[in-house]
Amino acid sequence: MLSERIVLDTNCLIMSLSAHNQYAEIWQKFVNGEYTLCVSNEILEEYEEVIARNISPKAARIVLSYMQILTNVTFIDPHYSFGLIHADEDDNKFVDCAIASNAIFIVTEDKHYNELANIPFPKVEVIGIDDFIKYLRH
Repeated sequence: MLSERIVLDTNCLIMSLSAHNQYAEIWQKFVNGEYTLCVSNEILEEYEEVIARNISPKAARIVLSYMQILTNVTFIDPHYSFGLIHADEDDNKFVDCAIASNAIFIVTEDKHYNELANIPFPKVEVIGIDDFIKYLRH
């Protein structure tokens, strides 16, 4: 199992759930324990809400049940909100989780995270979903 911790933005999680696209490998490697996913209660709530709305409530229950039983999920309770993203403050839950968990990066396609490139401390790395696939293959 990869010991690297990552935070997966909701948009990338949704993209990985279909078995019939190029991003399914992300979910499969997660289920196989090939990386550690860091989540907070706020992140889990967003995952549940968005999956239920965009796929189905049943799919949301299945995804969350995996996250409760897999050993490569690290539950984080960030005690501080850095407020580093101003364009969409709701994204800060992912940033705070990444900082608190010492994740190596956040995987996202959301351009609001580009703000983080200009913030020297705390440094939060962000990569896109295609780069994450490449990372998982090496």
